[in-house]
Amino acid sequence: MTVTPAPRPEARPAVRLGIAFVPTMAPESLRSLATAAEAAGLDDLWVWEDCFKQSGVASATAALAWTARIRVGLGLMPAPLRSTAGTAMELATVARMFPGRFVPAVGHGVQEWMEQAGVRVKSPLTLLREHADALRRLLAGEEVTTSGRYVTLDHVRLDWPAPQVPLVLGGVGPRSLALAGELGDGVILANALTPDDVRAAAETAGGAAQAAGRPAPGVYATLIAATGDDAQQRLDAELPLWGAEPGRGIGAAGDARAIADGVLRLAAAGASAVAVQPTADEPDLAGFVELLGREVRPLLDQA
Repeated sequence: MTVTPAPRPEARPAVRLGIAFVPTMAPESLRSLATAAEAAGLDDLWVWEDCFKQSGVASATAALAWTARIRVGLGLMPAPLRSTAGTAMELATVARMFPGRFVPAVGHGVQEWMEQAGVRVKSPLTLLREHADALRRLLAGEEVTTSGRYVTLDHVRLDWPAPQVPLVLGGVGPRSLALAGELGDGVILANALTPDDVRAAAETAGGAAQAAGRPAPGVYATLIAATGDDAQQRLDAELPLWGAEPGRGIGAAGDARAIADGVLRLAAAGASAVAVQPTADEPDLAGFVELLGREVRPLLDQA
């Protein structure tokens, strides 16, 4: 009798673990955080670009220069603030200087901030579609001529393109998520979501990618976390700052096991990478980073 061996379960790819450098942190503190994150063995460092706080491109470039291994993500650049050609030049330059370590993301921006800056448009999604399409083609080395509602280029080609750089799009609403799935290599999500929120977003983006004949995009999620005896109180105080209510399963509070479980819940919901975001009142940022590398990372690897 021939015995057919049971199929081997497919190995679950390990979720990437990173830390978020949020704009509540002073720009001059980035260097110590970036070097600590690399020393701790974290996979990613994500910098932000919130109006009117810090430049994402400047922060990402500096973090890459201060480190040698860690991947640096930029989440995200509001399309209305920059010309498409200028954005392509910036991204290609950084990507070529630090090959394989730079993940840029673009979005349509917070509309109130775009209004303040005098660049708000009537159709943010149309702008993002035109911007992302032209940006991808420019990074690939194409000569681009286009005349859209918002993006106009006349025989523009980069001398130094970066065809390997991934292009991530940001989104919250279903139409933004669908656009990210259709055009992006990944989708970066808001920082205060439940696992169910992440699952729904991943399904929306993945469905749009499938309909467009593209691979499922990577999903980049954030986990707000706090440690220590007063961790839950600090997390509950932090969540409203990001538009979230305590008690809905957002974030993680407690020891390394609690943070690892929070990351794993987001991974099970579809996140391929999770950036842990410390609370604004984190008293020991260096110790927090060390905890992620020394204790949380091994727990993820064992899952």
